[in-house]
Amino acid sequence: MTTAQKAAKKDRTEFNKLQKRLRREVGRAIETYNMISSGDKVMVCLSGGKDSYTMLDVLLNLQAHAPVDFELLAVNLDQKQPGFPEHVLPEYLDGIGVPYHILEKDTYSIVKEVVPEGKTTCGLCSRLRRGSLYGFAERIGATRIALGHHRDDIVETLFLNLFHGGKLKAMPPKLLSDDGRNVVIRPLAFCRERDIERYAAYKAFPIIPCNLCGSQDNLQRKVIKEMLRSWDRQHPGRIESIFAALGNVAPSHLADPQLFDFASLEMDRDSLGSDSGLLRLLSV
Repeated sequence: MTTAQKAAKKDRTEFNKLQKRLRREVGRAIETYNMISSGDKVMVCLSGGKDSYTMLDVLLNLQAHAPVDFELLAVNLDQKQPGFPEHVLPEYLDGIGVPYHILEKDTYSIVKEVVPEGKTTCGLCSRLRRGSLYGFAERIGATRIALGHHRDDIVETLFLNLFHGGKLKAMPPKLLSDDGRNVVIRPLAFCRERDIERYAAYKAFPIIPCNLCGSQDNLQRKVIKEMLRSWDRQHPGRIESIFAALGNVAPSHLADPQLFDFASLEMDRDSLGSDSGLLRLLSV
């Protein structure tokens, strides 16, 4: 076997391990949070980025092998950013045989009109995009809206809310919309961004950059992302521990009176506690 053949074999082996890991993590997220049930129509929001491509690819594989029957429909929201390559996603989806819709909404013009020059557009852009997708999901009868946020996105959001919003809040893997009319799922919730990056590179997805918000510098999310990456380099396992903490919450050890009834806490020295029991045993 030549050096090139050995390298190719090693690459295939590494890719197979990566693929199995992503499928396992997506499957675990779906099972843990009951994201998809038999008969569901899942609207997969495809932006053209590495995350949504990977999500669709893994869901297609799970659909083929899962014990439950569910439908996948890819939806892209064309926000009319200048230079957006409108042909890329239809060509890709036609090529893999996935049914899809291209929803055209000129949110770009609204954002540019409302947000002052130099200010961050991400917040308004996200709200407009979410509203358009929620409404479209209802029109096509989708029972689930799948977004491509991964574990790193969730942890980043935790620190964004902590540092800049004064809230202990992240992105839930499964969410009921405020009006109760849509269920949002994040199948990549347990997946690491670096695994998704490697997977997307292996698969050579036709990535479309975000020219509206991705071109802006000094976004707070970028600062948080670099902080977490620095932690990950210096303290391996820290990000995993932070993410695990989101699913291991002790409300009585926080400080939110809406979450835990601190006001009603009272002593009860009449009950036989562990100390009293110990004293009784020692007196025998």
